[in-house]
Amino acid sequence: MALLAEAERKVKNSQSFFSGLFGGSSKIEEACEIYARAANMFKMAKNWSAAGNAFCQAAQLHLQLQSKHDAATCFVDAGNAFKKADPQEAINCLMRAIEIYTDMVLPLAPHRPSLSSLVDVTAVGVLAYPGRLRAEDPASGTRRGVVELGRGTQDARRPEGSFPRLTQGRFTIAAKHHISIAEIYETELVDIEKAIAHYEQSADYYKGEESNSSANKCLLKVAGYAAQLEQYQKAIDIYEQVGTNAMDSPLLKYSAKDYFFKAALCHFCIDMLNAKLAVQKYEELFPAFSDSRECKLMKKLLDAHEEQNVDSYTEAVKEYDAISRLDQWLTTMLLRIKKTIQGDEEDLR
Repeated sequence: MALLAEAERKVKNSQSFFSGLFGGSSKIEEACEIYARAANMFKMAKNWSAAGNAFCQAAQLHLQLQSKHDAATCFVDAGNAFKKADPQEAINCLMRAIEIYTDMVLPLAPHRPSLSSLVDVTAVGVLAYPGRLRAEDPASGTRRGVVELGRGTQDARRPEGSFPRLTQGRFTIAAKHHISIAEIYETELVDIEKAIAHYEQSADYYKGEESNSSANKCLLKVAGYAAQLEQYQKAIDIYEQVGTNAMDSPLLKYSAKDYFFKAALCHFCIDMLNAKLAVQKYEELFPAFSDSRECKLMKKLLDAHEEQNVDSYTEAVKEYDAISRLDQWLTTMLLRIKKTIQGDEEDLR
């Protein structure tokens, strides 16, 4: 393609002796733009692999220019393109972007930034470059920089020459990309263990940014898959943790019963006595659980299991399903429990 050839020519020209003396970096910047244009044209033609490769080329050149945020953005674009053609390569690109975001350090520059730099910084939600610098404070020996970011003005005080860490926002971006990788493992590569690992990493990053709601969503994904893989204790710990946090929130306390119900089912898959003790604990911990349909169902299932009565077990499930439809996860757990009853039937309902 003509654009790719032109970009390669720009890169080669930038490496010549005279270009090194007279602005070789500008040639590389032009090559970055050309690769990005080529990638977008490939996307329009639905040539996803070529688009991904072109974005990767642009990303590598941005790294040469020390434009880390631009490089990460190009790797993300490459990953999104590869999702439609090469899932593993998409994961590789997203991991490169994550490495850049979590290792990015931006200096407090003693000059007004370019517009592109300001947009980059705003995109990740941090103060790294000041919009304007005031006079040096003789008392503290620091420079006071002010930059306006959409919702008012933020100030930064740093000793001369210091390098503030890119703290606010970078882990949130990394967390979102870990979720994207987990979803690829879920749907394309069907590797649940690796999906769990990326959801866990995403949850850790969200917790570090105090985004507890987003962290809990990732943890619930982990718990669901852990239970399916018969890692019941891991699932129990998560459901109890999220349930305990939810019951203290006026907005979330209604959902606490669902988390305690799922934890109790996981206990039931381990041992009936465990489940009975867990239900008692949840009732004491969260009195509203006692009046829930989920708690009443658990007690009926425990009685049916104790009596080894398959018909009672099935009838209790049918009554619950008539009002609240069972999803695939609940159906799987209830079937596993049912199979521990002597004389169990093939169908749950």
